[in-house]
Amino acid sequence: MKYFTPLMLFIVGWLVIMLTDSLSQIGLFNGLLQLVLFTFVVCIPTWRTGRMSYVDIGWPWGLTLVGLLTWYFAEGNSIRVAVVSIAYIFAGSRMGLSALNMWRCGHLDTELPRYTYQQRRWQKAGKTNTALAMQVEAIIQGLANASFLALPAFIIATNTASSISIFEIIGIVIWFGAFAMETIADVQKVTFLREMQRLNLKNKVCNVGLWRYSRHPNYFAEWMVWNGLVIAAIPSWITLYQQESFVLWLLLGVSILLTSRLMYTT
Repeated sequence: MKYFTPLMLFIVGWLVIMLTDSLSQIGLFNGLLQLVLFTFVVCIPTWRTGRMSYVDIGWPWGLTLVGLLTWYFAEGNSIRVAVVSIAYIFAGSRMGLSALNMWRCGHLDTELPRYTYQQRRWQKAGKTNTALAMQVEAIIQGLANASFLALPAFIIATNTASSISIFEIIGIVIWFGAFAMETIADVQKVTFLREMQRLNLKNKVCNVGLWRYSRHPNYFAEWMVWNGLVIAAIPSWITLYQQESFVLWLLLGVSILLTSRLMYTT
């Protein structure tokens, strides 16, 4: 069970979506399509190569999928639906295209350091079946896209109100600011790596631009991107009080907060 226990939280998150009247249909389609995406893009390549780096392709394109499904299925205010859908499509596609470029250039032919470190953590926890642990980890990423990470988009897209809440404005401002910071940080890192390659210097620490103040400004900004979405979802979650049972409504609220917590932990 120690291999499968981490799956439980995400399965519960998806079941909460499936039990609601407002989100069950889009939740079902998203869950099935995430399963197909991760099976062919992540799980099978990971099994054949023994490398988990393919998660970096599957996860962002899964977010793009969430955006597309939201735009197609949502019945809320058209402007609100368009904004949140584009946010997911834009963010997911940017990271997805970057990952595909890494794959094209051969950077995924060896395991990325963070996944090598993850294997050390598994060994320390007594998970000696690395192949199984990799598959479970890949499935967790897919379930995250099917549950907690999809919730802000799905909930926002249920809101039919034409008036815009101050929370939505604050959330979108945070999203744009964090997305800009994340993009700038990534550009600065790539520029630094190319300069080091040109000078034939190795094992140098990137301490330019935003990287001078934070070891991972792109990670911090990615977390703030999700915090922006969580904040923007608050007014729409409140309106769902009239449509869902109190217990499910409360569980949806807790799940939105868990989105921020999970991204912070990640």
